[in-house]
Amino acid sequence: MTAPVVVPVVPGRSVALVTLGCARNEVDSEELAGRLEADGWTLVDEPADADAVLVNTCGFIESAKKDSIDTLLAAADLRDSGRPQAVVAVGCLAERYGAELAASLPEADAILGFDDYASIGDRLRSVLAGTPLVPHVPSDRRLLLPISPTDRPAAAGATSLPGHGAGAGGLPLPSGLAPASGPRVLRRRLEGGPTAPLKLASGCDRRCTFCAIPSFRGSFVSRRPSEILDEARWLADQGVRELVLVSENSSSYGKDLGDGRLLETLLPELAGVDGIERVRVSYLQPAETRPSLVETVASTPGVVPYFDLSFQHASPPVLRRMRRFGSTESFVELLEVARRLVPTAGARSNVIVGFPGETEADLAELERFLTLARLDVVGVFGYSDEDGTEAATYPDKVDPAEVADRVDRVGRLVEELTAQRADERIGETVEVLVESVESVELGGAAEGRADHQGPEVDGSTTLAPSRHAGDAPWRVGELVRALVVATEGVDLVAEALPGQRR
Repeated sequence: MTAPVVVPVVPGRSVALVTLGCARNEVDSEELAGRLEADGWTLVDEPADADAVLVNTCGFIESAKKDSIDTLLAAADLRDSGRPQAVVAVGCLAERYGAELAASLPEADAILGFDDYASIGDRLRSVLAGTPLVPHVPSDRRLLLPISPTDRPAAAGATSLPGHGAGAGGLPLPSGLAPASGPRVLRRRLEGGPTAPLKLASGCDRRCTFCAIPSFRGSFVSRRPSEILDEARWLADQGVRELVLVSENSSSYGKDLGDGRLLETLLPELAGVDGIERVRVSYLQPAETRPSLVETVASTPGVVPYFDLSFQHASPPVLRRMRRFGSTESFVELLEVARRLVPTAGARSNVIVGFPGETEADLAELERFLTLARLDVVGVFGYSDEDGTEAATYPDKVDPAEVADRVDRVGRLVEELTAQRADERIGETVEVLVESVESVELGGAAEGRADHQGPEVDGSTTLAPSRHAGDAPWRVGELVRALVVATEGVDLVAEALPGQRR
């Protein structure tokens, strides 16, 4: 962690935050925004209008790293016009590479790690004052907390956990920035709209051989239920109607608090928060998705029957090399359990093709699983080595050109299968959360998401202008029951049912 530097506060300093990557990063950025605004900074939308630009980077896969670097370079290019005066990297890429990134990217004025978040305002003032900040040398953040999960809550305050907001440093809490009571998490919404991510936990205890996230995000640490509920109430006060619960592994929630089924208790409480109409759980690990959790997600009013399951592959030999568990049969049975409870339940996943040692038989088994699974959305990723991962040391690498061919092959299959799954929904009644509305001049249609569609990563549903007499135009944030009448790939087209808007 960079040593504190006392720099005079310059009134009127402005900062723009640029967020890359997943919904977990969105929560982290909103914590940073809350800290900065409470510390006297003015938040602006455009980097060209800011004194400082804070880029919350992603370091997950090679394409995300490149996007982060390109965004930092684009912000740095703006300095020729006098604004911004400083470009600073935070987030996963900055934490993961630290001093190495600083040496290879002199265009960035500072590379800050997670431990800098609690003093982010001071760090930016130092950069603007021309005070050099020594970038951190990354270490395995799993070592910062006890190995035993149940010992972590007491030790969690000793390290920075982005998105948990612990240790506000005595800053005042301006109106609209944090819950009025309970654990005070600084957060300031950067995007409007009726949906918001809500972080359950940080870190991961699994040791998947292809994934570097635990090394720079650290061990799994759950947030306290009271803190999560307070933040949910605050988000509801901000106009949020759907909460999307995020973490590296939501099915582990509560294990470090002494209750491995705490999520089953928390979900009904979140769904009962005034103003919240939908609660969506994301990032479930199949091996930890127990029957009681499936039943809670499927049967709790206000919790959408949506299963975001990280299968990654279906061939047992590949899964064992990934240090994961399962098979086509066990994964299909998990999906069938959910669909026996709710036949229209949504399900999505990601898969990796071209993993070291993957044979034609392994790939065919993955294709068999995808055909049987009837998933609504599937992300297909080609394997590439990640620094510091076990799989990077494996022999029997698949040639990159062959990996690309397999991505194309499986991608075309997925496109066909998910379009078929969408077609199966014609004639279903869905409930759509309206997220955007066209002007009357453009036709007045609305776009939103049905229960089985997660934000950004899944498809959407278009509602034509209502033909029912007396109906008002669509409103962002309203829930509309509608009949699916057509599809466009994974996207749906639906017509509102009379009198079914709230």
